[in-house]
Amino acid sequence: MGAPPFPDDLGTRIAETICSACWEEWKQRQMVIINHYGLNVRDPKAREFLIANLKSHLFGEGEGGAEIDDSKEGSVEW
Repeated sequence: MGAPPFPDDLGTRIAETICSACWEEWKQRQMVIINHYGLNVRDPKAREFLIANLKSHLFGEGEGGAEIDDSKEGSVEW
């Protein structure tokens, strides 16, 4: 994958064990989660939520799998 995506142990773990394609898949999933939940990534709780989902998605750890209800996709009216 190259350089770690974060300057910490988690970033190093990702760089050493996750392939580039899997990392790209996570980035797409992350974008969906941010948009679906309307997350402010500057909020520490939102970042914790994303990290929990990252660990769940990439490593199968924890209970971080965010549910995305796409049954209403395309039906939202403004």
